[in-house]
Formats: sequence, C-alpha cells, structure tokens
Amino acid sequence: MRRSLLNPILAFGVLIILIIGFNYVGNTIDNYFPAQKPEEITSMSIGDTVLAGMKVIDDAKIRKVPVIYHSEYLMSLFQEEKYLQIINGLLTGTLETPLSQIASGSISPQGVAQGFEGPGFLSVQGQQLVVNPPQTFIWAYKTGYTVGVKTENGVEIKNGGTSGKVIKEIAESDINNNTIPQDYVSITTFKNWYNKADVGDYIYLDYSLAGFNDGRNQVTPDQIETFFGESVVTYMKNYPSGSPVMAYMGNHTENVTITYSQSLGSYPEYGDYSRAYNARAFATAWNGTIIPPKTGSNGKENVGFDPCPDPNATGGYATHGVCPAARALRGATTGSGLPLPSGIQWGELAVAYDTSPTVGVKVYNNQNYPVKIVMWTEGSGAGTVVYARIVKLS
Repeated sequence: MRRSLLNPILAFGVLIILIIGFNYVGNTIDNYFPAQKPEEITSMSIGDTVLAGMKVIDDAKIRKVPVIYHSEYLMSLFQEEKYLQIINGLLTGTLETPLSQIASGSISPQGVAQGFEGPGFLSVQGQQLVVNPPQTFIWAYKTGYTVGVKTENGVEIKNGGTSGKVIKEIAESDINNNTIPQDYVSITTFKNWYNKADVGDYIYLDYSLAGFNDGRNQVTPDQIETFFGESVVTYMKNYPSGSPVMAYMGNHTENVTITYSQSLGSYPEYGDYSRAYNARAFATAWNGTIIPPKTGSNGKENVGFDPCPDPNATGGYATHGVCPAARALRGATTGSGLPLPSGIQWGELAVAYDTSPTVGVKVYNNQNYPVKIVMWTEGSGAGTVVYARIVKLS
C-alpha cells in the first residue's frame, strides 16, 4: 500500500522539479517561441457559425514547442488531464500548446463548443479563441448566392454571385430537373428565362444569409437549415431578395402594441367577391412578417391577387380590395409609432393603381426592438373585416 502511494507522489514531485527548472531558462528566451495565435488552431474561419457539440479545434494545427521554452505548459496539460501528451513531451522534449493558453469561452479542453444553446459563432477575444453564444435576436439579409449565367452553349452555375466560382457548366440540351437548382425557381420558369435571355444574362437560383447584426460570416444556402431551422428557409422563400430575415430568436416576450381594423364594404361595380379575395390575400402577404430594428421589409412576393375591372386603372384592371387591408396596416403601423409605410398613401385610396400591394409596399421599423405584423380577416364578401396588429418582440 505504501509503495503504491509513493509512486504517484514521486512522479508529481519530479514533475514540479522539472517545471521549476525549465521555467527559469524558459523565461529568459520566451520571446523566441511566442504563444500560438488562436486563429491558427482551427480549420474554420473566425466568424463562422457554430453549434454546441461541434469540434472547433483542429488538433493537427496545434503547435508543439520545446519543453524548455514553455515548461509551464506541463502544468496546464496536467490540469487538462492530457497525461499522454505530458509523457510524450518529456520523452521527446516538445509539448503541444495547451488549449487553456489559446482557447476559452464555451470551448472545452477537447476543443468542442459547449455550454450554450442556439447558433453561436467563432471569435477571438484578446489572445483567446472563443465561441460567442447567440444574442436573443439574430437577423441577416436574404442575399443572392447561386446564380445561373447564360453562355453561348448553355449555362454556368456559380456560387458566390455573378463573380463567384463556377461549380458546373450545363449544355442547353441538359437543362432539366436534375441539373438546375429549384428551391426558388421552377424548371419551367428557368427555361422561359433562358429562352428570352441574352448571353451574359443571369438569374439567381439560391440565396444565402449575409450582413448579420452580430457580425458573423455569411451562411451559405446548404447551411441555413442546419444552423437556423427549416422555418427560416421557408421564410426566405416567401420574401424578396434583400429582405431582412430573423434567423434566430431566443427566449423573448411578445406584447401587442395596437390592433386596427377596416371593413371591406360593398362596391359591386368592382366585384365584391374578388375584393374580398384580395383583402384576404393582402392579409396573407403581410401576416407573420418580422421586421428587425432599423430595417424595413416588403410583404411576401409569392401571393397572387384577383384583377378587378376598372376603366381608370392601367390596363383596365386593378386589385380592388387591398385598400381597406392597407388602411388597416397603415393604422396599425402609424398607431404603434412606426412611420407611414412606403407605397401606402393617406386617404381611402391607400394603394395607388400601379403599386404592388406586397413588394411595392415597405414597412419600416424605426424602433430599437423587432416587431411582428399579424394580419387576418373575419367574415366574407362585402362583410369582410381586415385586422392588423403590431407585436413588440423583446
């Protein structure tokens, strides 16, 4: 029993003596072997999005230094329970830089992100590699990423925009469901574009999230669902390019600031059935729109409207029925302290004849918190009532 206790104590004592001995020499020439920079020990880029459980340290990139220059690393490795590295260091004379010297903040001694929920991101604080946990609200902008460029013989598919990298070339005869990305553009739409386009013209086929409010890197289309969920991808598909997208919301509260309503009324000369349909479509186009602080958003771009005959309108048709709905949205936004949406006017004719009720209208949020638009209808025909509500997220 006494002998079994002596061996660990003796080994630890020898380790302490070695540390003290090496420390004197190491301190005099430490500048010749400065500590490794934190960004050098990861295969990721600083600013990349990280989830808990992801390995963020590339062990192969951790520098080894002579024991004599950094003898204090022995104790750090001992505290990290990396006994094999200690033994190897004593035998070879070189030591792996301990992670405690160059990483902290939600990174485990094994180099794994830990201790947070949601999408964090890799960062450097001082001389430490860290993972910043997510803020309560993370938003970015829908940004064109995958693009098809017409060539003389077919189309080039590029990632990273029109000046990005060509990932494949497709002959005109090979344009089909299997060769063209269709998350945003159907093959029918693509072929129609191709037949009308000139060489050099381009069409966006997929979108990334870029311009994050917390400064993290762009998230490419193939990573969005992994980091932020399917609902964010669905939201992006509904809204125009350049729209702000709330990518993540942590624990928060929602408080209604105002609810405003408008009745449709009867104008049989324009067709009350079509007017009611358009009022419901307007509500659908704006319901669920989230606008981060100091940004503005259009409505959904994939909502259709029923044209109503009107001799005063361009082309003889107008989307009657959207004006009462727009007045409801106008009342809710201005009543909650937001500015008058662009594309919406004061008066009964809230949306001009040539203005799209969705992409032609933009709601701005001048507050310091995100807001959500909630819209719905009750009743039918001329008795339809449109409701608009502004919800404060905090």
